[in-house]
Amino acid sequence: MNSLKLIDCLYKEQTLSREELIELLRHRNKEQAEYLAQLARKEAQKIYGTGVFPRGLIEFTNYCKNNCHYCGIQSRNQNVNRYRLTPEEILSACENGYTLGYRSFVLQGGEDPYFNDDRMTAIVSAIRSQYPDCAITLSLGERSRESYQRLWDAGADRYLLRHEAASHTLYEKLHPQNLSLDHRLQCLQDLKEIGYHVGTGFMVGAPFQTIEDLADDLLFIKQLDPQMVGIGPFVPHHDTRFKEFPSGTVELTTFLISILRLMNHHLLLPSTTALGTIDPNGREQGILAGANVVMPNLSPVAVRKDYALYDNKICTGDEAAECAGCLGRRLESIGYHLEFCRGDYRE
Repeated sequence: MNSLKLIDCLYKEQTLSREELIELLRHRNKEQAEYLAQLARKEAQKIYGTGVFPRGLIEFTNYCKNNCHYCGIQSRNQNVNRYRLTPEEILSACENGYTLGYRSFVLQGGEDPYFNDDRMTAIVSAIRSQYPDCAITLSLGERSRESYQRLWDAGADRYLLRHEAASHTLYEKLHPQNLSLDHRLQCLQDLKEIGYHVGTGFMVGAPFQTIEDLADDLLFIKQLDPQMVGIGPFVPHHDTRFKEFPSGTVELTTFLISILRLMNHHLLLPSTTALGTIDPNGREQGILAGANVVMPNLSPVAVRKDYALYDNKICTGDEAAECAGCLGRRLESIGYHLEFCRGDYRE
C-alpha cells in the first residue's frame, strides 16, 4: 500500500498496524506531510474550531532527585541554580494568570521530595478554593497511587506524565537503572483509574530512537487512550551526556502530531515550547499540523532561565502578558486564536 493510501486508511480507521506505521514514517515526504496535516486540521477544527487553548505554566521547582540522562535539571548537575517557589509565589502566578484570562494552570516541577503530599495538597487545595472555575493540571513525575489520590481529592483535574519511550530497550538508554518503564506505566494506569484526565508523550529524535520505537510509541498511546499527548523534539543540554547529539526536527515532530490527531480526533495536543526553540515558527507549524494547545509561561521571570531542561529555551525573559500577547498575534497570523477557557477534552 502506498503512503497516501496508508494515510487514508489511518483517517478512516484511526489506527494502523505496526508495520504500516513504520512504512508511513520511513517513506514520508513533503506531499504526504501536507496531506496528513490537512486532514488533521480538518478533524481538529470539527471538534475545537480554530481556538487554541492556553495553559498557564508554572514551573515551581527545579530540584529533582532523578538523573534522567537527557535532562538539564538532573540531580547530578552542579551548575544549576536551584529554586523552589513558595506557595505564595505559586498563588501569585495564578492570580496574575487569572487576571490575564487564563482558566487552566499547569504546575510542573522536577521530582522534588520537598514537595511532599502535605505541601502539594495544600497548594492544590488553595488554588482550587481561590479559582473554582479553573482546571488544575499537575506534572510532578512518578508518585505513589496514594499520593495521586490525595492530589485528586484536593482538587487536581489532570496529570501529565510522559512515558518517554514504549520500548524497554530505549527507555533504559535514556534513564538511570533505578527508573523503570514498568513503574512509569503503572503510574499512568493508576492516574487513569483514579479519574484524572491523563497526558503522556515522548521526545522526537531522542538519542538512539528508531522509526520502530516511534511506531511502538504511537501504538502504546492508542492503547492507553489518554486525553492529552505532549510530544516535542529532543533538544540537547550542554551539561548532560547527550550534549553532542543532534536535536529532533520540526518536520518529523509535526508529522507525528498529525498522525496522533488522526488516531484520536479529540486529543488535546500541545504545540510545545521545544518546537519554538528549534524553529522560530515551530509552534505555528505544530498548530497547522493538528495541535490545539499552547503553554505560555506564568512563572516569575527571575527563575525562568533556571528551569532549563534543554538549551536555548525561548520566552525566558518575557512577562506573562507579553508572552500571551506575542503568541496570540502569531496564531492570528495563521487563522487561529487563543481561546481562554478550561480547554477540556471534548468527547
